[in-house]
Amino acid sequence: MSTTHPSPPSPVTDGRGTTTVLLDGSPLRVDQVVAVARHGAPVSVGGAVLDAMARSRAVIDALADDVVPHYGVSTGFGALARRHIPAGSRAQLQLSLVRSHAAGSGPEVETEVVRALQLLRLATLCTGRTGVRPEVAETYAAMLNAGLSPVVHEYGSLGCSGDLAPLAHVALAALGEGEVRDPAGTRHPAGEALAAAGIEPLALQEKEGLALINGTDGMLGQLCLALDDLQGLLATADVAAAQSVEALLGSDAPYAADLVAMRPHPGQAASAANLRALLAGSPLMASHRELEPDGTPSCTRVQDAYSLRCAPQVHGAARDTLDHARLVADRELAAAIDNPVVTVDGRVESNGNFHGAPVAYVLDFVAIAVADVAGISERRTDRFLDVARNEGLPPFLADDPGVDSGLMIAQYTAAGIVSELKRLAAPASVDSIPSSAMQEDHVSMGWAGARKLRRAVDGLSRVLAIELLTAARALDLRAAADPAHGPAAGTGAVRDLLRTRVEGPGPDRYLTPEIDAVVDLVVGGAVLDAATAAVGELA
Repeated sequence: MSTTHPSPPSPVTDGRGTTTVLLDGSPLRVDQVVAVARHGAPVSVGGAVLDAMARSRAVIDALADDVVPHYGVSTGFGALARRHIPAGSRAQLQLSLVRSHAAGSGPEVETEVVRALQLLRLATLCTGRTGVRPEVAETYAAMLNAGLSPVVHEYGSLGCSGDLAPLAHVALAALGEGEVRDPAGTRHPAGEALAAAGIEPLALQEKEGLALINGTDGMLGQLCLALDDLQGLLATADVAAAQSVEALLGSDAPYAADLVAMRPHPGQAASAANLRALLAGSPLMASHRELEPDGTPSCTRVQDAYSLRCAPQVHGAARDTLDHARLVADRELAAAIDNPVVTVDGRVESNGNFHGAPVAYVLDFVAIAVADVAGISERRTDRFLDVARNEGLPPFLADDPGVDSGLMIAQYTAAGIVSELKRLAAPASVDSIPSSAMQEDHVSMGWAGARKLRRAVDGLSRVLAIELLTAARALDLRAAADPAHGPAAGTGAVRDLLRTRVEGPGPDRYLTPEIDAVVDLVVGGAVLDAATAAVGELA
């Protein structure tokens, strides 16, 4: 998985025809998170939101002289919550909290992930339920719009009491400490970068440090980005499967709408519809439905292997899993997560909404689906290379088998990735390590689930690319044997796209650049675009 730090691209529309994502108190959508995090869309905080924040801040200010202790206002944190903090030390309390919790370690987290968690923490501040001053939200918005991404590290969150260390590194940068990357990806001391952007560093007041680190924003942001990635990758999986079914002389009969409707899972129906569209009118598929002179079928195969016949069932189940994950993401995007919170009627109450279990569970669930989609893809790739199962194609699709190894080791690469994805499918959310002197005695490990899902998504894109590379070569070999037996419009368009970056069959070549070129076409959406240009929109 890449850990490069590209600058945010130029602003793009957020899906409703505007280049700015307005934080007006209504829940963010997944596409808006992606627009800001991945595409550099600017943000704006509405005036009504700032007024609501000022009202809830007044509640916190009123507690400053209260003799009754209030968590996060006049007490320590975690296991130190019973320590009363005098008024003169409370600003230092918030500063110390951020500094001490900015304890991440390991590689830097990707820029888009940092921007996502910045945005989501800002969105929670804008609910008016955290009790921070309006200028805190304005500072976070200014940093996002200036393209200043705090340096956040791989390790430091247990997914409970918030993504503490990642969020603390963001908060630290807003105070002018720590480090950030500028829009060009260059690393700077945060104070210097803020000054260059004309942003005044924050000086925290009561509760504000706590409000900046107490949320599920890191794991949620990564879930949103994965949803965006997988929406395209699961449709691309249907494209790859269609090419494989066609080139392996499979049948599209099991994808018939009436058969699929007997098991009414929406994802299965969508995937089968995609396969029907992609294979429609295929001369190659028609060729093996021909009859012998005596009227018997020329093709005697009754049923295809599961990796061909059951593609809609597996891809469809993954789609339904993704829909469930999107439902959880939407609910979490509508949440106000902090502890304590300022309620609508002005109470300041402790709660457990920072626990990451809802997000952690679906991060793990999606990782299982990703591993299985990659697994069935690799099985289709493997069928092409085995002369006993590839319906007359040369061993390993090699030009001169024995002299040439063809795509033998490309399958090894896919198999190695699939094995890794199976390990990544082991759930993080079933683990818990008590922390903070047993005050925080059950945690979600949602951040770890998010990190492994990102790696899994990357692996799936590579496995699908190898299947597409292999199937395209097989289609070419079929056409070379009989030019009349060409591919369908949809699968042929994808094969033609690949040929703009990768040569067709021939003697062995250096394969890594070819695999990487197809990965680029998959990740960038070009494969899906080529298919839809030929057959219309896919589900």
